[in-house]
Amino acid sequence: MKKLLLLAVLVISVLSCTQKEPQYVLTGNLDGLTDGGKVYLKKRKAGEYVTVDSAIASNGSFMMVGAVEFPEMYYLFVDGKRGAGRLFIENSEIEITGSADTLYKIEVAGCAIQDEYKAFNDGMSHFNDEFRANYKQRNEAKQAGDTEKQAMLEAQSDSIYDSYIAYQLDFVKNNPSSFISPTVLRGAAYGLSGEELGEYVNSFDESLSGLDDVKSLKERVEVLKKVAIGQPAPDFTQNDPDGNPVKLSSKFGNYLLVDFWAAWCGPCRAENPNVVKAYQKYHNKGFDVFGVSLDRDKDKWLEAIKKDNLTWTQVSDLQYWQNAAAKLYGVNSIPGNFLLDKDGIIIATNVRGGDLQQKLAELLD
Repeated sequence: MKKLLLLAVLVISVLSCTQKEPQYVLTGNLDGLTDGGKVYLKKRKAGEYVTVDSAIASNGSFMMVGAVEFPEMYYLFVDGKRGAGRLFIENSEIEITGSADTLYKIEVAGCAIQDEYKAFNDGMSHFNDEFRANYKQRNEAKQAGDTEKQAMLEAQSDSIYDSYIAYQLDFVKNNPSSFISPTVLRGAAYGLSGEELGEYVNSFDESLSGLDDVKSLKERVEVLKKVAIGQPAPDFTQNDPDGNPVKLSSKFGNYLLVDFWAAWCGPCRAENPNVVKAYQKYHNKGFDVFGVSLDRDKDKWLEAIKKDNLTWTQVSDLQYWQNAAAKLYGVNSIPGNFLLDKDGIIIATNVRGGDLQQKLAELLD
């Protein structure tokens, strides 16, 4: 009887070993880690980093053990160090090497999905080289006062960017079952309409449906459909600099540019003179601007309004990228804008520079 009981225990023990649940074992060896310092594994959700695992560093090393349902993108942070390392986590033995001072350069081994992602990024490296060379040449042309060459190089930069986005979208289209495709699409989706984005999302294999990136992309499709050209502009209310609530619809009656910007946004500040020019030229003909700031520092917001001579209505909830109006309109890059007709119907999006002047000329001249 005792032998039978012992055999039963041994069988249960063996079965428990062979039926072990899938897990990841993440080990890291990073130069510059402080003994006793914390290393965090985080995931990005709703625009914020959420900690999913952590470890205490010892002798430059750390280890985390856990499990993931799907291979997804995670971020590695180290206490007291700037930046983060990006890596895919799957249930495997994953090794990280590098320096805590340059987390964006970490090397990752033991994760097949990460290997696929690295190969994809390696295929895009020539775009970065082209961007850097173009930027250098534009600066040289600017310093030399060669406006003609500047214009030519800016057009070239736009062409490089278009090719860069096309490369990513082609990958997504040709790899509908790849676990990295939703992450790639998320990075390339800024200029896509709700209908266009929906086509890519709907092409994903069913095996990807549980991924957080897929879920958030589906949510974005629905948001973008509500702010597409021809749709009524969603109404909202935010406070002006004096703390008075202002409703967007209270400004209907003129052609209205809903302008998303921020004091800290360099491209926004560069675009502001063009918006000022358009306002001064067409305001008396029936054009108005409704500025929505993604600032969080009220003093800097007010300083920028004054410095850039933004004399139209300005509102903000001072919630940075969590600005409620920006989320309502699916704004995830600035400057961004929506041009409304007199009834509050969206008739154009992201019209900037000469395009804004041309559109207003068509409408009001």
